[in-house]
Amino acid sequence: MNSITIPGLSKPVTTLIQGSDYFRPSIYEKVCSVLDRFLAIGGNTIDTAHIYCGGESELAIGQWMKDRNNREDVVILTKGAHHDQNGPRVNPEAIAKDLFDSLERLGTDYIDLYALHRDDPNVPVSVIMDALNEHIAAGRIKAIGGSNWTVERLEEANEYAAANGLVGFTFSSPNLSLAKAKEPFWAGCVSIDANDCEWHEKYQLPILSWSSQARGFFTGRFTPEDQSNEDLVRVFYSDDNWERLRRAEQLAKEKGVSTIQIALAYVLNQPFPTCALIGAQNEEELISCYEGSKIVLTKEELRWLEHVDISVR
Repeated sequence: MNSITIPGLSKPVTTLIQGSDYFRPSIYEKVCSVLDRFLAIGGNTIDTAHIYCGGESELAIGQWMKDRNNREDVVILTKGAHHDQNGPRVNPEAIAKDLFDSLERLGTDYIDLYALHRDDPNVPVSVIMDALNEHIAAGRIKAIGGSNWTVERLEEANEYAAANGLVGFTFSSPNLSLAKAKEPFWAGCVSIDANDCEWHEKYQLPILSWSSQARGFFTGRFTPEDQSNEDLVRVFYSDDNWERLRRAEQLAKEKGVSTIQIALAYVLNQPFPTCALIGAQNEEELISCYEGSKIVLTKEELRWLEHVDISVR
């Protein structure tokens, strides 16, 4: 499987990252089946978060790593400092609490890739970067990133880190997909646009994209008339995205692959390092993603797929 390098890590990060927002100890056999097969096809990076399944996702992954005795073979991406019912909690105390919780659940003394699950623009980047760097210095974190941080805040944070001899963010985890979001999935979520992509190309900061396949928009199961999935309608139903779907279908036929594999290839063929978080739950879905990750798209094909503007026709 293809991989990228992220500063701070000695291990490569595979371009497919297995998601775990459905992992629980109660379905441990399924967790093992998915993760064992993911490693068998060459994957090594697993995405989780402090809040996933109320912490059970990290517990299940920790049990699997203990049973397989393979901690050094995998890359763990976990996230913390998500808001709660009281509001934002991107602060040193919340970061420390969530990090120590995650370390205990996962049964490890370090996290390879640690991302702040949300941002709070009211908190100065100096406070956040100082806190994260204390954990890096203590060996609890190898590399840091922002999940759902704007490029403006990422740049501000990294400028502060560079000016003060600190470790900066070496990856970002927003939503990047061929279908362009009309509005955030959830409060505080970030989907990047063309200008953001230009920034990432300029700085070559890797993106680890969540909802990289637009939550099933490219599976062929949905049509403009089908209003059954309220979130998909709210976020992705637009004339431009239906045209992108049509073009992805056309290109898929030309290449002899599936439409959703073209959507995945779009994410993985950007002019900067990218990985795609996938939610595969069985071998068929894993193999589909693996084959999609091998598709090469030209700059012209990328531009044709994404640069759609129905309004000017």
